[in-house]
Amino acid sequence: MKTVTTQWPSPAKLNLFLYINGQREDGYHELQTLFQFLDYGDELAITVTSDSAITLSPDLPEVPVEENLIYRAAVALQTYTQCRSGAHIELTKVLPMGGGIGGGSSNAATTLVALNHLWNTGCSDDELAQLGLKLGADVPVFIRGFAAFAEGVGEQLMPVQPNESWYLVVRPNVSISTKEVFTHPDLPRHTPKRPLPELLAQPYENDCEKIVRLLYPEVDNKLSSLLQYAPSRLTGTGSCIFAEFPNAEQANTALAKLDTNSVSAFVAQGRNTSPLKEALVVYETTKTLSI
Repeated sequence: MKTVTTQWPSPAKLNLFLYINGQREDGYHELQTLFQFLDYGDELAITVTSDSAITLSPDLPEVPVEENLIYRAAVALQTYTQCRSGAHIELTKVLPMGGGIGGGSSNAATTLVALNHLWNTGCSDDELAQLGLKLGADVPVFIRGFAAFAEGVGEQLMPVQPNESWYLVVRPNVSISTKEVFTHPDLPRHTPKRPLPELLAQPYENDCEKIVRLLYPEVDNKLSSLLQYAPSRLTGTGSCIFAEFPNAEQANTALAKLDTNSVSAFVAQGRNTSPLKEALVVYETTKTLSI
């Protein structure tokens, strides 16, 4: 069998707003949030193998293979479809762990979407989303590949078309766990649910921001600095913050003023169609033309 390696994007996301509406009996929080992708992220190089082994590279010292979301996603699809093929997956990592921009969830979604096509397992997006939801609440939005308004625990998705602004994304050198934020006693948990048009018409906010700024002075300081240049806020429950600009020039001007010794940062454009979805269209078109 001819060995072919294909490249697949694993994009970042932003939560343009995030409101917590309540807590369920199972401990999960009800929320309303607006997801948008970025044209920046990790990349997975996938080589299909004739045996059933799933292998990864490079090793991530802080993450055992069995706990790696890429490995778990591949095994979940294999098990669900009883596929006998395997794969070697090489990750080029640029998204920070614990940053709140979806690195691990995006990796899992790219694995499911890409292997579904490379293995010819024929799962629908609904089936992949159900598999992905067991791996993480944010995985389904990456699988579906469209900017979305999300409710429930993040699995109820409605496609939307927010402005595709430019963003300066900054990560102070701290890693924040979702559990720490969501278990904090002062976390707002009862923001009233509102209809989407109302949410889109008012300034966006993140209910987790106050807690993160309280617990992590590094985030608080950098967010205060960014607010000098543009509307800025926390994304998700991670340590990444972002400032919104109308064009790349203004975003890059703000980036040039940052002290990058104390943070990592990048400029990217918001995308309402995921780069993964676009890559899949290219892959399918190329495959069709080659037949």
